[in-house]
Amino acid sequence: MPELPEVETVRRGLSPVLDGQRLTRVEARRPDLRFPFPPDFVQRLTGARAGNLARRAKYLLLPTDRGDTLVMHLGMTGRFEIARPEGAVRPGQFVYAADPDPRHAHVVFETEAGGRVTYYDPRRFGFMGLAETDALAEHPWFAGMGPEPLSADFDAAHLARAFEGRRQGPKTLLLDQRIVAGLGNIYVCEALNRARISPSRPAGRIGHERLARLVQAVREVLAEAIAAGGSTLRDYASADGALGYFQHSFRAYGREGEPCLNPGCGGTIARTVQAGRSTFYCPVCQR
Repeated sequence: MPELPEVETVRRGLSPVLDGQRLTRVEARRPDLRFPFPPDFVQRLTGARAGNLARRAKYLLLPTDRGDTLVMHLGMTGRFEIARPEGAVRPGQFVYAADPDPRHAHVVFETEAGGRVTYYDPRRFGFMGLAETDALAEHPWFAGMGPEPLSADFDAAHLARAFEGRRQGPKTLLLDQRIVAGLGNIYVCEALNRARISPSRPAGRIGHERLARLVQAVREVLAEAIAAGGSTLRDYASADGALGYFQHSFRAYGREGEPCLNPGCGGTIARTVQAGRSTFYCPVCQR
């Protein structure tokens, strides 16, 4: 499933085409994706003027002047393709993905400036819905969600409160969206390796200094991944049909049996399974 950097890369690709534009045509080519579309989905969006596309965790949010926000989630294989007006700039540096199968083009948005955005999803695990903009934080998809990992609210003090008395490892807790929003398996593995913290160490026993190091590692790995355009694992593609390449910079994820890249370590990356997910870590320097 695309993680936060992939979704942020897609947001940055779609923003120049959608921000401030009137949606002159909206087409839903089937009644549902993962969930049914709202019965008046097309009518509520057609003719509406969009605000600025935002991201919350792994969701894309497009507010409109009708008091609605279009909420979009890529699921496992969702992707957007855009036909930009001439002169638009492609975000990031990418290698190109194969053209998507037109049979999987499920939703089309057209704007008054001539932009065209098409949503493809072969497995239809993604979804779209409409939520009241003024009550977005109370919507079931967002209620109780933790702070964004790149925001000032995500700091060592927040983690200390969330981890206090907890015996679970930090890997498991960092994947809890109530503690921090948008982190996924890949980048949690990467951050814990950079911070040299064991994924299975009881989280309540991690000191403030090490938590501060973990917060910094999370921010660094996400920022680097966003700058690189995300990861090309599975079917992820950015909004211009291009693949990111951050996987070439992975220091832990997928590197079982390879040397740990942390300076002065000399250990070997190992793999274990936690809560059904693969965890890659260095048993020498991650303690």
